[in-house]
Amino acid sequence: MDRIEQRICEIIDGKQEEIKAFGRDIWHHAEMGYKEFRTAGKFAEVAETLGLETETGLAITGVKSYLKGKGSEGITVGVIGEMDALPIPNHPDANPETGASHCCGHNAQLAGVVGAMFALTDPEVKAAMDGNVVFMAAPAEEYVDVPYKKKLMEEGKLGYGGGKCELIRIGAMDDIDIAVGHHTAPGMDLRLSNASSNGFVNKVITYTGVSSHAASAPHCGIDAQNAAVLAFHAMDMQRESFQEKDFVRLHSVITKGGSAANIIADHVQLDSSVRAKHIPAYVDAAKKADRAFRAGAIATGCAMRIETVPGYMPTVPCSDVTALKEALEEVADGKYKIIYQGADEHICASTDFGDVSCLMPLLQFSTGGYEGQLHNPDVRVTDEYLAYVVTAKIFALTTYKLLKNGGNYAKALLDSYKAVMTKESYIEFMDSMTSVEELPMAPLEIV
Repeated sequence: MDRIEQRICEIIDGKQEEIKAFGRDIWHHAEMGYKEFRTAGKFAEVAETLGLETETGLAITGVKSYLKGKGSEGITVGVIGEMDALPIPNHPDANPETGASHCCGHNAQLAGVVGAMFALTDPEVKAAMDGNVVFMAAPAEEYVDVPYKKKLMEEGKLGYGGGKCELIRIGAMDDIDIAVGHHTAPGMDLRLSNASSNGFVNKVITYTGVSSHAASAPHCGIDAQNAAVLAFHAMDMQRESFQEKDFVRLHSVITKGGSAANIIADHVQLDSSVRAKHIPAYVDAAKKADRAFRAGAIATGCAMRIETVPGYMPTVPCSDVTALKEALEEVADGKYKIIYQGADEHICASTDFGDVSCLMPLLQFSTGGYEGQLHNPDVRVTDEYLAYVVTAKIFALTTYKLLKNGGNYAKALLDSYKAVMTKESYIEFMDSMTSVEELPMAPLEIV
């Protein structure tokens, strides 16, 4: 480490109790996507206390703070943390007001960004960087609570379901050149996270039938639940047509169903995601899923409505991870084990960091300090220093390394990166994935 890097680590260690307290506070006050008003306020409060020019209300709850002021010259690095939580109300630490809990570890991301903010705003550290830094709190990474997001879209308050997708759409990412992101990884110390990941498209399917007594007059009803069950079986019949190289995943849930066993269901709603490694693969899989949904309606005579909304893009591995690799190794310093996840590896989950990676270089890392399985109620914070403080050090050191020495590392990274699409073509594709298909009810005459 050079002298500035040592100072960064000293500042963060000196602020570790504040960083831990911030992470702990967010953990106990989890909020769902596009509803993170308290979380956003806490983040903005820290930034404003440090004298940073700060914008709020971006994509409803997003916050953006500038180290050197908006419009400063030079390469700009975005240090990005996510605010939202998951609808897991049976977690012991779930927020009783929202029913949400941070079984995703996003509270650690925010704590890490706040810790990096403490270090990089130090006058000596700030002066040693040639370029600007944006500290960002992003909303709604988890693609859940879809009806609420659809309502916001219908009201014209939102364009896309994912927070970073919406930030891109409204131009809040336009002045960022390189993004740095983090994920929580229970059961390990540190990971250089540079694998590709699946993209996806999301669907809400509504079947409308005719209610009737299921015992005495089933012939008078049209069962919407049967349509849904048949659609699930039809989707299963599609699976052998998917190629292994595309890592296709189809998964659905009934969000609204029948009211009683002896009443034929007249209204059933499904929420479905179609994922794959490449855009053409999940577009193809989505068409096959639609065939299955139609089959359920046609076979039963139900009316059907498929509402398709864009999800997330596949993640593009970073072309040059030098700055992040050095930061991880300096922080590890023999105390922590690093897992190096390369560009030849693939994960089937999705993140809206994938959308960011299509437009600019994205450096991602993971830290532990948790136990349990993510997205489950057994997730616990077991080591606040690793989860929050070490995360802050890696955020800060990576950013400093990118921008020191005239921004040599940042320039090399930008030179090696090839964008998958422009912002304009990104929005065009996302909008093309928004559609509504309807089939009318087709009852037969009762004989």
